[in-house]
Amino acid sequence: MERQSKWPKVFPPLTPEQKWISDDFMKYWHEVLPARYGIVNSFNHGYAVRHAPPGFVRTLEIGCGDGEHLEYETLSDAQRKNYHAIDIRQNMVDALKQRFPDVNAHVSDCQARMPFEDGYFDRVLAIHVLEHLPNLPEAVKELHRLCDKERGVLSVVIPCEGGLAYGMARKISAERIFRKRYKQSYSWFIGREHINVPSEILAEITPYFEVESSSYFPIPAPAIFCNLCIGLTFKPRH
Repeated sequence: MERQSKWPKVFPPLTPEQKWISDDFMKYWHEVLPARYGIVNSFNHGYAVRHAPPGFVRTLEIGCGDGEHLEYETLSDAQRKNYHAIDIRQNMVDALKQRFPDVNAHVSDCQARMPFEDGYFDRVLAIHVLEHLPNLPEAVKELHRLCDKERGVLSVVIPCEGGLAYGMARKISAERIFRKRYKQSYSWFIGREHINVPSEILAEITPYFEVESSSYFPIPAPAIFCNLCIGLTFKPRH
């Protein structure tokens, strides 16, 4: 009950300028990250590819952004036809459709019920998404509903938010770029974006999913303070 009481997390509404900056920076950051920080990007997307279940056909990617993950996939015609990518931002979905017109892209909120049958997906991907969700418990329940209980997997990549290494890396990357681009403080933006830390995320996932494998980057040791990202693959509990 104590854990549930903080959900959903509530923040003051954005001003029109802040809303524009938020949408603009998320799109811009998705362009900058692969160009300037390719090694991190390779871990983020490569992890999900390496842990795809054998013979999968149907994929759901939440928080798809501009479709960067699809650059790392090698999909058959059937897998592309059954690839569903969703994002809450229209400008990101529009960018994905331009890059990959042969996959299904929708504006949708993974924290609410989505228009798919129970157990519809063999694979669910959440690459740097769960740390952003103010109603994380509802998102986890929905992903569990949609994941095939017999052979499906949930592949997640999250930042080591709150860790020393991650905080230092952000200072010289995203924060520096944001301040230069918009001439203002980064704190209001990140304070309502990275709102969930790894311990909170795992606490919500584990009642519904069982950890199958994990990988820490860049140091292969299960520690938050010295790493930037964690890849996790889960099997749904019955």
